[in-house]
Amino acid sequence: MNINLTIIGQLLAFSVFVWFTMRFVWPPLSDALETRRRKIAEGLAAAERGQNEQRLAEERAKEVIKQAKQQAAEIIAAAQKRSNDMVEESKTTAREEGDRIKEAAHADIEQEVNRAREQLRKQLAKLVVQGAEQILAKEIDAKTHGDLLKNLAKRL
Repeated sequence: MNINLTIIGQLLAFSVFVWFTMRFVWPPLSDALETRRRKIAEGLAAAERGQNEQRLAEERAKEVIKQAKQQAAEIIAAAQKRSNDMVEESKTTAREEGDRIKEAAHADIEQEVNRAREQLRKQLAKLVVQGAEQILAKEIDAKTHGDLLKNLAKRL
């Protein structure tokens, strides 16, 4: 055999193999690699978008929590103010009620004092009449001498 003819046959077979591979095998492999590269790139982009969205969602959540805390603080402050107002209102009402009760008690005491004075005047008038009866040794009629007894009671 001739070496040149073998090399030419091998060269021809290799050329046909390269042409067949470049024509029928290489394009589907390139397409598959390109498709896989695009999917990976899309996946990485989606992951990056997801991270950005997660960061934005966390920021929004922090803002919502901050607003909720602020609203809670405002509600607590309003409730505290309302409770203080209610306590002050109760104190005022209690003072007014106490003053009213004291005034009523003073009025009752004044009435009792006046009744006691009146009873004492009547008793004193009776005692004076009895004393005068004993001194004069005769009876004084309360009906006849009513004006005299009234004047005496007024002086006392």
